[in-house]
Amino acid sequence: MKHAKMSFFKRLKEGITRNVIFIGLVSFFMDTSSEMIFSILPLFLMNVLHATAPIIGLIEGVAESTASILKFASGWLSDRCGKRKLFLYIGYGFSALFKPLFALANTWPVVLAARFGDWTGKGIRGTVRDAMLADSSEKRYRGKVFGLHRVMDKSGAIAGPLLAMLLFSFLGYKGIFWIAVIPALLAVLMILPIRVREKCHEEGFDSKKISFSLKGIDRKYKRFLLIVALFSFANFSYAFFMLRAQDIGVKPELVITMYLFLNIVYSLSAMPFGILSDRIGRKNVIAAGFFLFTLMMLGFAFATTVIQAFILFAMYGIFMSIFEGVPKAFVSDLVKEEKRGTALGLFNGITGIIVLPASLIAGLLWQYANPAMPFFLGAGISVISLIMLIFFV
Repeated sequence: MKHAKMSFFKRLKEGITRNVIFIGLVSFFMDTSSEMIFSILPLFLMNVLHATAPIIGLIEGVAESTASILKFASGWLSDRCGKRKLFLYIGYGFSALFKPLFALANTWPVVLAARFGDWTGKGIRGTVRDAMLADSSEKRYRGKVFGLHRVMDKSGAIAGPLLAMLLFSFLGYKGIFWIAVIPALLAVLMILPIRVREKCHEEGFDSKKISFSLKGIDRKYKRFLLIVALFSFANFSYAFFMLRAQDIGVKPELVITMYLFLNIVYSLSAMPFGILSDRIGRKNVIAAGFFLFTLMMLGFAFATTVIQAFILFAMYGIFMSIFEGVPKAFVSDLVKEEKRGTALGLFNGITGIIVLPASLIAGLLWQYANPAMPFFLGAGISVISLIMLIFFV
């Protein structure tokens, strides 16, 4: 039995490098900080600052779009200059710098500025981090590597909401925002001693030849990019899922608990689905994720009870564990190493930029039609995307 356990853990560690572990630890601390804030931010905007649903959609959309544009730019630049680690320093430092602005906010434009600055840092570091993960892993273990990183990242997304839930009654919204600054600073401090091997400097890699071009990239990547871009119109900001829970009668404290539950499910699911994609194919796992998303959106449209909301948040966690990791591993498989930062950047950029119109549309439908309408629209778009994925990739 002991030998079997050792064999299991040995197999589990296969393909996991030192780089992967340390990148995951830095992500853990920054995500703890961010999720302390984001687990209460939509409620703070609506209940304290009295922001409307379209305004919340605007804030979330601007933040995601800003990050996405920079994810593309930083990915391409890291291919061009061959210095991926530099972008990690800048990105994490920039996010930590803007965290205190949430605690100082008394109007929604200040929150918008804080989200813009925070997500600027996320955009600078996000694609480069993904490229470094891909550089540090073999293809046969890449699903596992991205899954493990999701686990470590989302462990912070468990710790953050848990701290927010425990401290909310004592500190309120702004007290939690101030506490969230601490793990952000820890993330920045932790990255300083990390020695990351720059794959770009290995023999045979000429960064001077890198240019922005999709020439030579597999057509399957381009088709997949188009399909995910369409799907992104359905995948609007998480804020509307939290507001929908409150809309059906869930108290703010319990909404935070549901958000925590979502991240627990996400963290537990990420690595198994990554490993599953290594074994049965990434497309099959992504298609299952699209199908689950469709059911979840219909569920949110019709939900009326707390129990239903808990189940739907669990489904959301499973979907996110698939969508945040497996497609990136799929993109990494489809392109050559010297184009990887550019391809991942374009993927992250396009899917993120679309969050702005998607969230604005969701906010307008919420405000002027019915809170269930954004979810009906999302379900329809998801079905079309699933059909296209099956037949065109």
